[in-house]
Amino acid sequence: MGFIILGIVVFVVGLILSRVNDILHKFGKPVRFAGMILVVIGLLSASIVQIDAGHVGIKKLFGQVQPDVLYSGLHFINPFLDVIEVDTRTQNYTMSGVHDEGAKAGDDAIRVLSADGLEVTIDLTVLYRVVPVDAPRLFKETGLDYSDKIVRPISRTKIRDNAVYYDAVSLYSTKRDEFQTRIYQSIEQEFKARGLLLENLLVRNITLPTSVKNAIEAKINAEQDAQKMQFVLQKERQEADRKRVEAQGIADYQRIINESLTDKQLTYEQIKVMRDLAASPNAKMIIMGKGNSPIILDGK
Repeated sequence: MGFIILGIVVFVVGLILSRVNDILHKFGKPVRFAGMILVVIGLLSASIVQIDAGHVGIKKLFGQVQPDVLYSGLHFINPFLDVIEVDTRTQNYTMSGVHDEGAKAGDDAIRVLSADGLEVTIDLTVLYRVVPVDAPRLFKETGLDYSDKIVRPISRTKIRDNAVYYDAVSLYSTKRDEFQTRIYQSIEQEFKARGLLLENLLVRNITLPTSVKNAIEAKINAEQDAQKMQFVLQKERQEADRKRVEAQGIADYQRIINESLTDKQLTYEQIKVMRDLAASPNAKMIIMGKGNSPIILDGK
């Protein structure tokens, strides 16, 4: 467009030079010709536009936004069109309590009140992108700063609206996935109505109040101590059962021995022992029977 305006200006100057005195008259025709060349160059450059990959072009003619878009590639267009490129790739908007981690500097975490009246701090990342066919409507109704006008306020509001249905501990533990699904569905509808597609919603961190965290830790420690005590008691019961079985085995052994031994069996065993002693080279004393005098045998 700049070449066109410059060419028109040069062409007008050439016309003026053609109507003045003879000295400048001879420059009129070359100046007009140069002006025409600039206009042609301007028209050609303004008629060719290239849209990068992952972008769409929004066409605007004299302030009026056109309903269709230009997709990536090379296009020949009306030279008077103003083309605005819009990124349609996946974008993320992070709200975090960690300094310089989120889209806003400083602590940008979302603080909500749970169903039990406790303040819970949530770190969140929103993954979204612009819907290509809805880019003209988004640009006309919102502009290009849609992250601050749509993504941030809607996400924070919907999280606060849905957090009141859960108590703090449930948000932190058992109901975390359910809470994330619920806010995803509510935010998705709002984004879709404005030309944005919500791809994913990541609840990165949920921080409970210090008093609640201490209570949870104390409960976990108590449960672990109880489990440890149950293990000790179970081990002691197993040891008692083992000793009981061992004692029963000894008692059964003694009972069987007492029932099976007879005087003849004992005499036979005594004779076997004395025979072994008699074969020994050492001196020995053998008592035979009941009340018998001992017999001293010397094997030397």
